[in-house]
Amino acid sequence: MRLSLARNRLLAAVAVSMVLAAAGASAEDDYESKEAWRLFVADHTNPVVRAIDFETGKELGRYDVKGAAALTASASGQTVFATQSDHDIVHILKTGINVSDHGDHRDLDVSDVGLLPVTFEGKRPFHVVPHDDHAILFYDRGGKADIIDEAALLEGKAEVRTIDTTKPHHGVAVTMGRHVLVSVPNTEIETKPDELPPRVGLRVIDEKGEQVGEMATCTDLHGEATSARLVAFGCKEGVLIARPGGTDGPKLEMLAYPADLPKASTGTLLGGKAMQFFLGNYGEDKVVLIDPDSDEHFKLIQLPTRRVDFQLDPANPRNAYILTEDGDLHVLDVINGKTVRKARVTEPYSKDGHWRDPRPRLAVADGRIAITDPRHSLVRVFDADTLAEVRTIAVEGQPFSIVAVGGSGASH
Repeated sequence: MRLSLARNRLLAAVAVSMVLAAAGASAEDDYESKEAWRLFVADHTNPVVRAIDFETGKELGRYDVKGAAALTASASGQTVFATQSDHDIVHILKTGINVSDHGDHRDLDVSDVGLLPVTFEGKRPFHVVPHDDHAILFYDRGGKADIIDEAALLEGKAEVRTIDTTKPHHGVAVTMGRHVLVSVPNTEIETKPDELPPRVGLRVIDEKGEQVGEMATCTDLHGEATSARLVAFGCKEGVLIARPGGTDGPKLEMLAYPADLPKASTGTLLGGKAMQFFLGNYGEDKVVLIDPDSDEHFKLIQLPTRRVDFQLDPANPRNAYILTEDGDLHVLDVINGKTVRKARVTEPYSKDGHWRDPRPRLAVADGRIAITDPRHSLVRVFDADTLAEVRTIAVEGQPFSIVAVGGSGASH
């Protein structure tokens, strides 16, 4: 793979950043630097979301919602979407963390956490895709997707552009410039009242809601991620890549799974931030590194047991963290595709049983990994370099879905 090229780009970026840092050091001396991180944790069963100060473990707020929630942080980290699929509603929390870029430095403004007065209701909201200054909320049984402006949310208002998704299905929508990429359901088969049709592809629609070009085949489309200017989707045939195409709309390209890979597919994807690559599952006990611009698109990594959760480190772009059902946390170096260290971090959590059973989830914050341990009512915090447990945070009930938001910047 050409992740070696990505490594060179990373080293070059570090060198440039050091030069810029030296040039701007005198200006930064005029500012007071500060850092703040917050965790948002939803209970597995009870309708509650908690905001927690990451450094002190102090609960900053407890917010009652309608049902068990899945949490998604916006791209800016200023809001968190609490999606309650079984109750047809999404609540929005203001994180109180605002990191803004000013060229030679970043500012950090910290304010109170709060539940915003805006909710979104529709039939079975599920996937939330954060992107730039907005988020896209897909309603599996509503036949629509909402593109939601974040600035309006923070003012207590809802500015929404609604996209028709043809018919109800378990799908996804992603913006790319002025266009929207939307999953396509099979409209030719009859389904039972309690079932949704399978996905067969991806289409591109313009600002008028009209389809541009032909549908791209992507059987059983599931999972999406953005890296640099590319968007990837998991398919039965391979991974579908969308590239910017100017006024003609995005260009779609299928990266077919190589013949020498075992029979499986990718249904969950993560996208690199500082480097262009994707990390996806490949079945339950393998992951794949995906480099769309390499001659060898896929690098397969076998795991010792089935994967429970995985995350990329936004601050250390070489690191991916993979939790397996035996309770081990693995650090994967995405440059060379090798596991560089591992440690036991929880008791085993088997993947057998119901897919919704309470199992640990990961979040990454400031060189540390926060892992929910619903069996013991804890969030466990580990050092990313050593994998040593540095502390625990007691959380009432069964802490489950978790996101971390925060950063550092100047205080004026």
